[in-house]
Amino acid sequence: MPTSSASTTDSAKSGSGGVQSLERAFDLLERMADAGGEVGLSELSASSGLPLPTIHRLMRTLVACGYVRQQPNRRYALGPRLIRLGESSARLLGSWARPHLARLVEETGETANMALLDGDEVVYVAQVPSKHSMRMFTEVGRRVLPHSTGVGKALLAGFPDAEVRALLARTGMPAATDRTITTPEGFLAALEEVRSTGYAVDDNEQEIGVRCLAVPVPDSPTAAAVSISGPAGRVTEAATERIVPVLQQVARELSEALSHTGGTTA
Repeated sequence: MPTSSASTTDSAKSGSGGVQSLERAFDLLERMADAGGEVGLSELSASSGLPLPTIHRLMRTLVACGYVRQQPNRRYALGPRLIRLGESSARLLGSWARPHLARLVEETGETANMALLDGDEVVYVAQVPSKHSMRMFTEVGRRVLPHSTGVGKALLAGFPDAEVRALLARTGMPAATDRTITTPEGFLAALEEVRSTGYAVDDNEQEIGVRCLAVPVPDSPTAAAVSISGPAGRVTEAATERIVPVLQQVARELSEALSHTGGTTA
């Protein structure tokens, strides 16, 4: 007896109620991103556990849609159509974060920022400025190297040391000020302190006279951090004891907001 369209649709659903082919396609895209953006089919098969014919079929569809491109060496790379999706998502992420950053400004008095790790760089996706006449300002969309920033330390503290060393080898560690950490060993030691204390500090390392405190956003779908920045004369050691718990609480609340799905659709 021929299979009905209804039963065919049901068989394509995953155990979670989603469409299995879609779940697999997005999983492959994320695995490609984790691998640096370019992989071979055999690597995807080994990491995902899917058979090569299934991966080949999914990749062929993603290539046709422009979300993946096949390189001359037959490997597959993330495609340019993902850029538009990423930019739109980053803008939305910034709008979702702003109310939380506004609370940070109210409770700490300093400029609040949210940043993501994009490739080997830190990109600022949202900011709410301090109400002080003397305040810090970082343009949304600005990109910086992670080794000289508090958010960079907060973001990379969750990565294995070997991956951090590889990133630093690719970017180099140029000095923004005479306080910038410029050796992998020094930076890894700073990351260990972040893991121990739960927060990161940029102490005049990106800009003289400026001090920043940052914490990671736990369980974020992409590596994210929130921070406050202000004149070193205001963001003192005494102020740090007051500000860090507020930062950590706001990061937890932002994490919950990002993970909230808003219910399911029929």
